[in-house]
Amino acid sequence: MGTRRHGLIRARKAAGYTQETLAIELGLDTTTVGQWERGKSEPLPYKRPKLARALGVTSRGLEELLAEGAAVVSRPSADYETWTDDLDRVAVCLGRQEFDLAKLLLDRWTGRLVPSGDGRGLYLYGRSLRLLGDLRQDQGVLTGPMSARQSYGRAMAVFRELGSDRRVAQLELQLAVLDEMSGNHEPAAEQYRQLATDTRLDARDRTRAQLWVGTALSKAGRNADAITFIKPAIRQFEALEEPQDWSVAFQKLALAHRGDGDLSQAGVAFQVALDHRPGDAPMQRVRLDTAHGHLLLSDPATADSGLKLLEGAAATSTQYGMMHQLQAISGIRRAYERQA
Repeated sequence: MGTRRHGLIRARKAAGYTQETLAIELGLDTTTVGQWERGKSEPLPYKRPKLARALGVTSRGLEELLAEGAAVVSRPSADYETWTDDLDRVAVCLGRQEFDLAKLLLDRWTGRLVPSGDGRGLYLYGRSLRLLGDLRQDQGVLTGPMSARQSYGRAMAVFRELGSDRRVAQLELQLAVLDEMSGNHEPAAEQYRQLATDTRLDARDRTRAQLWVGTALSKAGRNADAITFIKPAIRQFEALEEPQDWSVAFQKLALAHRGDGDLSQAGVAFQVALDHRPGDAPMQRVRLDTAHGHLLLSDPATADSGLKLLEGAAATSTQYGMMHQLQAISGIRRAYERQA
């Protein structure tokens, strides 16, 4: 544990910041500056120029402030192994929508000291931030402080510092997903289109980007165009032996056919998705039931069944804190009520 860095505290107060407002200025969690001032952690290199400007000091002056009272901490290899194990546990928790436990595991590590130049520590820190972004995305916290966009941006800066082009490209893909989720469908489709041929990504991620071009175009009302991207993605997922992505792609195809007015083809595509459902995790159930309910609302004879499916999906979304899914379901209901 370190001692208090009184010089850093004085500089922060002289610049007119509280710990919380300085953290927000730097795009960080509100507890981070307090960790620095207690010597429990220190700013990563990519944040230091902005911190120096905020405090009105030179780079050398900032290093002197940080050196005061700082503890020299080295992580034993066993500590890194524990960190790695915890991140694997986080990934499992996110798959089950166990958000509270995932956040608890991430909080063990994201506020701790990551020594400058420590490649393994930086990599694990970047992975932690990526998972934190995934958590916030699943909860529907897309923009602003403590959001998925903020966490992905911080993770991207870490992986750029490490020279990990693949991880950076994956984060660019996630940021495009946030644009789509925020309603910016055409810009998201263009970002997906570029990433679908980006050699920094592996074949699965490039195919997912191609599928998501279709998803974004379908949401933008360009369903015929969407189908031309979704069908090749289905064939590629089959070639890659990715059954979960393949099944999800049929859900997307069904909704694009529905939007294009072809309910017969929509039903055929969705039956494939039902017959090969990707799993029974809450998020997977909600997405499948939402798509199914949306499709059933297209026919007055099945509309009541569609509404019941949406009601159940909404209840599950509320139970697990999946607010974006809940908003999407509410939007489908409102659109149906306007047409009814």
